Amino acid sequence: MLTFAVTAIEVSIIVSMMLHGENNPTLARESVFSTVMIISTGVVGTCLTLGGWRHRKQAIVRQGTSAYLAVLIALTVMTLVLPTYTQTTDPGTFSAGQLGFVSVLSVLLYASFVFAQTVRHRDDFVQEQAHDVSMRTALHESLSVGVLLLVSGLIGIVMLAEQVAAGVEDTLVAYQVTQADSIVGAMIAGLVLMPEAISAVRASLNNELQRGLNVAMGSACATIGLTIPAVAAASLLTGRGLTLGLPAADAVLLALALFICSVSFSTERTTFLTGMVHIVVFFTYVFLIFVP
Repeated sequence: MLTFAVTAIEVSIIVSMMLHGENNPTLARESVFSTVMIISTGVVGTCLTLGGWRHRKQAIVRQGTSAYLAVLIALTVMTLVLPTYTQTTDPGTFSAGQLGFVSVLSVLLYASFVFAQTVRHRDDFVQEQAHDVSMRTALHESLSVGVLLLVSGLIGIVMLAEQVAAGVEDTLVAYQVTQADSIVGAMIAGLVLMPEAISAVRASLNNELQRGLNVAMGSACATIGLTIPAVAAASLLTGRGLTLGLPAADAVLLALALFICSVSFSTERTTFLTGMVHIVVFFTYVFLIFVP
């Protein structure tokens, strides 16, 4: 529920800003790229560092983290890297047929992942924890109230975020900031990821690292698997161009982040040092936004 709520917020903000003023073909790319970088380096790094510092070593389920990475790598390469090398249209863009084809594949892959995570191979994503029966009952009873509050809060957040994001974009353009798209994309990603980042860090501090990774990495997969198809549909319906291919420097950072995740999750234990590696890459990403 939290993942779908966050994705709905991001889609609504991106689409509204695409339709705001002149066409902004790279906004969706910058927002999705920022989401992946913030999750795979910033949020994951914070979870591993704080959790490792408090508990020394933390356990993860390798099957689950491997599934996350496989889906995330496939989606990022198809949507953010491949457009740079296709030949039907200009570099960095898909033709209408290619965009529709990749969007359908993204949705199918993400749907398959959700089915595996929640039904078919649920045990691969669950870390064994001792829970009291009364706690489970309380959680079950509060579910309906939580869903109602989540939906009502989602509506208010979307309405406010659209206005704030559009105002920030206009301000950056008025002051002729050269990296306006990157800054706005990072701002959108940071805004919509804040609830999931807090939830993931809390889980890590409670020595439930796998649950924290489920929240964080699930958000990254949903961002590409659902946001890109939704934005692509809006682009095809409105006729506004969409540039998805990353520049060379961003592509290198993305490859580095995914490679570090693969190494970090290759064992069943993590420490604070593992998290520090992710945080260093995250600070590099933030620095290069302002000093490309």
